[in-house]
Amino acid sequence: MPIKTIWKFEVKYLSILDEYGKCDEKLRPKLRPNEIKRLYEVMVLCRVYDDRALKLQRQGRIGTFAQLKGQEAIQAGSALAIKDDDWIVPSFRCEGIYIGKGHPIENIFQVYGGDERGYICPSNANFLPFEITVGTQMLHGCGIAYGVKLRKEQKAVATFFGDGATSEGDFHEAMNFAGVFHLPIVFICQNNQWAISVPVEKQTASETLAQKAIAYGFEGIKVDGNDVFSVYVAVRNALDKARKGMGPTMVECFTYRMGDHTTADDASKYRTKKEVQRWEEKDPIERLKKYMLNKKIADNSFFEGIVKKAEEKVDDAVKKYESLEKPKPEDILNYLHKEMPENLKDQMEELQLRKELNNEKEK
Repeated sequence: MPIKTIWKFEVKYLSILDEYGKCDEKLRPKLRPNEIKRLYEVMVLCRVYDDRALKLQRQGRIGTFAQLKGQEAIQAGSALAIKDDDWIVPSFRCEGIYIGKGHPIENIFQVYGGDERGYICPSNANFLPFEITVGTQMLHGCGIAYGVKLRKEQKAVATFFGDGATSEGDFHEAMNFAGVFHLPIVFICQNNQWAISVPVEKQTASETLAQKAIAYGFEGIKVDGNDVFSVYVAVRNALDKARKGMGPTMVECFTYRMGDHTTADDASKYRTKKEVQRWEEKDPIERLKKYMLNKKIADNSFFEGIVKKAEEKVDDAVKKYESLEKPKPEDILNYLHKEMPENLKDQMEELQLRKELNNEKEK
């Protein structure tokens, strides 16, 4: 019998603002000038924070750190699209989401400094701590989304991950669960093309990562991840669908990791300078700046002021972080759960006992 093609599919690609600052005005979101300025401000603040964190790590003032340089448009655009009532379930390299939602930067420095208190979120924020283990947070996001659905709340969940996470079983389990139960969740993939030293073409034979959503019964869309307008539109639309009970969506944001995987990595061992330079020309911050200048939304004094304001804000955050009382060993247990489970209570008792024994020895 001849083989028949039963299913055909397509993955849409969205690009509104190109690297030269030229914009398809028909597709551009109807953002007010002050909202566009806010997008630029968040991206610059992310870049300044990122540069300072790298310096702090090199000076031994924080621990291993993953730069987000080059991915600011994804995080600023998503932060603007996500409502305060929505849930954010991030991976590492997602500090820009926190910054975009007004999370204290000193708290982020605390986390990278090994202080669990940095994970404490404001009472009105629906954030989970960013997850270092690759891919596990997507399952947590599905659990929250299932709870949102059971409670019939008008909320959505946004969970973030990298291209490397799509090679993990957790990714497929989360996508399948979301599809089967029609959950109000948006899967946002920051495809920066490198999972540490593994290029995306060695992770999958799929032409896109977005098309993986189709196998689980929902839409996948690919966008220019260096175009803040495209990210905002795609994430906003996906979240709106989720809140209306129309199920999940996967948004693949195609971008590039300009820095090393982490401060423990040396990307020059596996990629060329020319490749990095090509992507530096696609800088998400510069393309929005070009657009704003072309449209006379802002002038050079505005851009200079934004950089100065960001530097002052990050300076202040560093001072606050380094002036805090040093964390105690038990903090690693105190800030893990809202209500401490019995097994951790046992560990806490053991920790206190060890402290008492050490104090006796010192006497």
